[in-house]
Amino acid sequence: MALWRLPSLLPVARRALPAVRYRASVAGTTHPGQKVQSLVPVSHDEEEDVNLYEKNPDYHGFHEDPTVDLWNMRVAFFASISVCIVLGSVFVHYLPDRGMREWARREAEKLVKEREALGLPLIEENYYDPSKIILPHDSE
Repeated sequence: MALWRLPSLLPVARRALPAVRYRASVAGTTHPGQKVQSLVPVSHDEEEDVNLYEKNPDYHGFHEDPTVDLWNMRVAFFASISVCIVLGSVFVHYLPDRGMREWARREAEKLVKEREALGLPLIEENYYDPSKIILPHDSE
């Protein structure tokens, strides 16, 4: 059986159940401390259980009134799909550059263009100026 047919079978399954509802009551037995549950039928005037699927076959679970139920379902799905998924993904897409990777790439391309225009090598032999580096003496 296909899963897409399961919601359409629910009202049929509810109608197939017996109309009498049972309530568990506790009855005493001959052994002290041991209890046995028996089923006692409940009359309909004690407990009114309205089947909303019989009143509204397209019941979505938001409200008893079919019109309000339909509009509440539409608003809920519009909010969950449109607002959360679409606007959430747009928000994540336009977040600032994490780790400044894009900025570092643009800065490197700018420096490469400047060095090529001046005729300098892209990377110098000494990254730091050797005259500014203080080294320990050979005796130490």
